[in-house]
Amino acid sequence: MNTLQVDLELVKKYNVAGPRYTSYPPATKFADTVSWAELSARVEANNRAARDLSLYFHIPFCETLCWFCGCTTVITLNHDKGESYIETLGREVAQMAPRLNPSRKVVQLHFGGGSPTFLRPDEIRRLGGLIRSRFTFSDDLEAGVEVDPRRLTRDHLVALREIGFNRASMGVQDFNPRVQEAIHRIQPRAMTQQAMDWMRELGYGSINLDLIYGLPHQTLESFNETLDIVLEMNPDRLAVFSYAHVPWVKPAQKILEQQQSLPAPETKLQVLKLVIEKLTANDRYVYIGMDHFARPNDELAVAQRSRQLQRNFQGYSTRAGADIYAFGMSSISQIPEAYWQNEKELPKYEKAVDAGRVPVQRGYLVTEEDRIRRETIMRVMCDLSLDYAAMSQKLGINFVQHFANELASLAPFEADHLVKRTPTGFEVTDTGRLFIRNIAMCFDNTLASMGERKHSKTI
Repeated sequence: MNTLQVDLELVKKYNVAGPRYTSYPPATKFADTVSWAELSARVEANNRAARDLSLYFHIPFCETLCWFCGCTTVITLNHDKGESYIETLGREVAQMAPRLNPSRKVVQLHFGGGSPTFLRPDEIRRLGGLIRSRFTFSDDLEAGVEVDPRRLTRDHLVALREIGFNRASMGVQDFNPRVQEAIHRIQPRAMTQQAMDWMRELGYGSINLDLIYGLPHQTLESFNETLDIVLEMNPDRLAVFSYAHVPWVKPAQKILEQQQSLPAPETKLQVLKLVIEKLTANDRYVYIGMDHFARPNDELAVAQRSRQLQRNFQGYSTRAGADIYAFGMSSISQIPEAYWQNEKELPKYEKAVDAGRVPVQRGYLVTEEDRIRRETIMRVMCDLSLDYAAMSQKLGINFVQHFANELASLAPFEADHLVKRTPTGFEVTDTGRLFIRNIAMCFDNTLASMGERKHSKTI
């Protein structure tokens, strides 16, 4: 793939609200009427086989609030809260682990937040020991952690390596000092570089940086300078997100609104065009799709080429077929038969665990039709193609008949050269990768009308 060219008129045409498909049906369809009694039968069935496991632990704490943030966080300067939280996680793990088939091996581990490095290094070691005492880990474990360079020490990274972490992700957002001040996140280049140097010295195999475009005071010229710095730092992966301004959900974002410095929609689109064209120039990075870029030899790009890529609540993932069992407030578990999310408020989560209950707030029971559409959307999002005969065999249906209307709805995408259709299947073009959410939406029978969708814009 050479440099991708972005047509801004197509971006304007297709930039509508739609799911990110980290699950299907999307999390907006989860309901608090789904009880653990209903879910437990499916967990029991799921554990009759020794399928691979992916474990997720949500560490919600941050010392300060970044004003753009849309994550589920707890803002506190009291680091003792981390110690008590680990104790609660231990009790939650102790409740769930006996329900799992002891033959199952953990192939993936992820710490997200908030900021997992809010925990002290010895607390990280303690949490790692707690997890390893309850689960069996694969020899080729992929373990990724989100770190905050602003409060990071080398010992944090040493502790994380000691318990098995080999990948790390850092939020940068933008290196421009004026932008950093406006979003309440001061993080000089030297601070991020120091963290990357430590990671490489300690043997982290893949480093990801997160950027956000659409923040206050950003211009095409200023973000180009940030990209230049990032390219010099040479991360293995990049996630470049569009800022989602939802102050009715995240009130702190009103501060950014009051600054009256958010870039115009046209500027955001020009920055997006710059990002894709600059990162893919000379095959420097592969555009995986949506927000994700990876070096051609990175495991994410390799997994896509070998059709082993999948999507889950952490985004694109390299280990297909693993079930996610998630722990901590707001975390989401995912098995083929169901989804469930823990309590999103810390006191409610702690109260449930202390009472010996699985701290479920809401969930979803997957139907057979959901299963068919989930696999179809997953393959579109990850493989960027569909083979109708292979899908018929895999799903036990006549794929062309089952999805006759959906396949017909691809005609506009073909006309705009975003997909190439043949009688036996279709492929998403290189240009079409930017519009992959829109293409996947053709196969979604849960999608609300345009004015009722509770989703971010697709581009």
